Order: sequence, then C-alpha cells, then structure tokens
Amino acid sequence: PTAVEISTICENRKMNVAHGLAWSFYIGYLKLVLPKLKDSIQIFCDKNKNSILKCKDTWKLHILMPLSCTIPDKLEDEDSNIVFLENLPDIVIDRAGVRTRVYKHSLYAIYDDAKRPHHCVLEYATPLLSLYGMSNESLAEFSREDRLEQAKLFYRTLKDILDNSRDCRNSYRFIMYDDSQAAGDPHFLSKEILKHLQQQEKEEYSLSEGSEVQTDQHEAMSQDPTLMISNEAPRSLLSHF
Repeated sequence: PTAVEISTICENRKMNVAHGLAWSFYIGYLKLVLPKLKDSIQIFCDKNKNSILKCKDTWKLHILMPLSCTIPDKLEDEDSNIVFLENLPDIVIDRAGVRTRVYKHSLYAIYDDAKRPHHCVLEYATPLLSLYGMSNESLAEFSREDRLEQAKLFYRTLKDILDNSRDCRNSYRFIMYDDSQAAGDPHFLSKEILKHLQQQEKEEYSLSEGSEVQTDQHEAMSQDPTLMISNEAPRSLLSHF
C-alpha cells in the first residue's frame, strides 16, 4: 500500500489517536516536568523537615491508567483509602507564550488494610480523558471497543517513548489496571496502587542491597595488602634439590 493508503487505513481504524495522544503527553508535559520532579520533592522534604518520602530511589511520578479511561477529579471520590496530603512546590516554566506557567504534582497517602499510610506522588494520565470523551461523542464515531484498544495502545506507545528518553529516566512508574474487575470493591484502586508500591520497594531494596555487596567487595579489594614477614633466616635454593 502507498503512504496515503496506509494513512487512510490508520485513520479509519483510529490507530493515530493513541499515538498522537502519547506523543503530545510526552512532549507537552512529561518531558518538561519529570526532569524537575526530584528537585521539587527535595525542596518539599527540606521545607517540611520530614521523612514521608524516605527513599530517593522511589521519588517518582506514579501515573494511573485505568483501561476504562474513567477518571474522577478527586482520587478520594474513587477510594476513601487514598488521602490527598498537599501539593509539591510548583514547577514553573515559560511555555508557548505563557510566562511562568505553573505545573503541579500532588502527594497522597495510600492506606492499607491495617490503616498504615504509604506515600507517593500520584496522578492520572490525563489524555485518557480525551479517549473517554471521544467514546461519548457521536461525531467522533469512537466505540467503547475502540476506546479499550486505544487505551492499551496509548500505554504501549508512551512506555516505549519514555523507556528511550534520557530526560525522564527513573522518574516515573505506570500503574495500568483493569477497573472492570473492581466488582464493587470500594478499595480496589488503593490495593492496585499498593501492589505497585510494594513491588517498587522490593526492586529498589534489591538494587541497593546489591550495590552494598559490591561496595563491600570493592573496599575489601582496595585495602592495603598485609606483608607476610618470616623470622626464619633465608635458606639457599640448593637445599630444595
């Protein structure tokens, strides 16, 4: 097929929608804020003199991706075990003619069954709102089946982009989940988030533990050698034959 025919096929199958949304989300938002996220968290920790976010290796933006693309304005409305604490210091950037445009990130406490809080920076992938809106707009001719497929394609495309982005490395974590399986569980979302937080802690602990082992080995190898000095008088080599 020609380039025009391929473009027509992609347009008819709505294949360009998720691809465009993923690139727009990256270029217009994530590429701008993720490189500055850890500095914002550091300022927050220094200002509040607390250790809510203890491990720097977990200072990431946790991006929620429900397959249904249903996104509430407040996470507490979705799950009462998710509690908003406060916003991190603003990230201010001059952008597209707007001076000192402000970008915000929110810090949440996620409570487990024992009512213990687990903290993270959390937000939804806002382009999913566009997919949801298109599926409810007759002019878009965008079915629920199209929405599901595009949600998956959006995730794959965005993951591929960020996995190859030096600017955003180690500053994000996707939390993609099938919210159709909630089955009336009022704390389905908090449980999904906690699974990822616990997995992340295990991964980071394993990495830090491995680095400690390497450091111990390096220190042992870098110690000054001990000279083995004998008090015996030197003997002639002829005595060995």
